[in-house]
Amino acid sequence: MSFTLHDYVLSGNCYKVRLLAQILGVAYTVKPVDFHPGKAHKTPEFLALNPHGTLPVLESDNTLLTDSSAMLVWIAQQFDTTHTWWPTNDAHRLALTVQWLGFSAKLTESIGQLRLHTMLNRPADAATLNTLSTENLRELENHLCEQSIRGLAFLTGDQPTVADIACFAYSALSPDAGIEHTLYPAIRGWLHRIRCLEGFLTMPGIYEAHETRNEHTAAS
Repeated sequence: MSFTLHDYVLSGNCYKVRLLAQILGVAYTVKPVDFHPGKAHKTPEFLALNPHGTLPVLESDNTLLTDSSAMLVWIAQQFDTTHTWWPTNDAHRLALTVQWLGFSAKLTESIGQLRLHTMLNRPADAATLNTLSTENLRELENHLCEQSIRGLAFLTGDQPTVADIACFAYSALSPDAGIEHTLYPAIRGWLHRIRCLEGFLTMPGIYEAHETRNEHTAAS
């Protein structure tokens, strides 16, 4: 089984799907969508596919998904035989994974929207978005600090789940929105660990682990 991804290369939400698929070695078809400047996601043809006019969109047989977190769950359920990325064999970690998937939406609504404003001049209340983005990063930082004290490297335990992928994208892209990682050492360490995962995939604004190693080491 494979799938088609309607994709925009600079979208953090699209990147989440590409990243998990790459880590799991899943082959899929990409249909690029000219989000900017073409606004192809608002054409009648695209709206017939997804009335919300948002990206990404995943199609596979009778499956049509328009939410990136749902796509991550679907991919993990379909292609991860270890039950690591969507831990259905561990009720506690599964519940925490769902909880942090919910938190990833807050990162999209704050950092993601601020990034659109900063990079593409999307109208927004930048001051409010900056405050929300900072609050969300502080919450993430505090949690990762607590995890580190417990000897745990990722959001829900000692192994990453789809929640780490979901939260990684816009946390890593926050410098595009004018929010650097200087004040968040636990986040920097977590970002580095995800970059070190086998099969890690880059996108514009997110780099390979070796390209950030000096910065990470100096700040730790």
